[in-house]
Amino acid sequence: MNFIRTDIPDVVIVEPKVHGDDRGYFIETFRADKLEEFLGYKINFCQDNESKSSRGVLRGLHYQLAPSAQTKLVRVISGRVLDVAVDIRKGSSTFGKHMAVELTSENKRQLLVPRGFAHGFVVLEDDTVFAYKVDNYYSPENDRGIAFDDEALGIDWKVALSELNLSSKDKVQPKLSETDDIFEYGVDYYNV
Repeated sequence: MNFIRTDIPDVVIVEPKVHGDDRGYFIETFRADKLEEFLGYKINFCQDNESKSSRGVLRGLHYQLAPSAQTKLVRVISGRVLDVAVDIRKGSSTFGKHMAVELTSENKRQLLVPRGFAHGFVVLEDDTVFAYKVDNYYSPENDRGIAFDDEALGIDWKVALSELNLSSKDKVQPKLSETDDIFEYGVDYYNV
């Protein structure tokens, strides 16, 4: 596995090695030992989630507050998405910045989105299956979000606004500047 730090160093692209021949391919999609060695800390994933969506579906930008904050390891099983992580750690040098990466069934890339980040994705082709691991269980009372179209974030979702399909919840999320429900940089949210 290859691990690549992005412009926001805590967000990491994971590139599994693909072993292929005329019969198909084999990949290890997750290795705790290798990931933890690269990161320098332990992650205990406890739940796997999966969604199937059509082109234009946008899910996000979501996060959970402590003590239910989540690290996510996301990937595409079939299809293609633009995946986005936004730093919402107040006081961080990259606060309010985002990074975006295309995840596809062909490139097999994954994205590690740590606690302290909002996460979202837009589906770029029909019948896309998106899967991810989380290291904390879903908590409705700690569930939060940020407006996908917050101009201060400057996210280019690569799909026209008129083509987007959002849940009623995601249509009314506040801008980052309108919420106090964010993280403080430097707090160890793995031990809160």
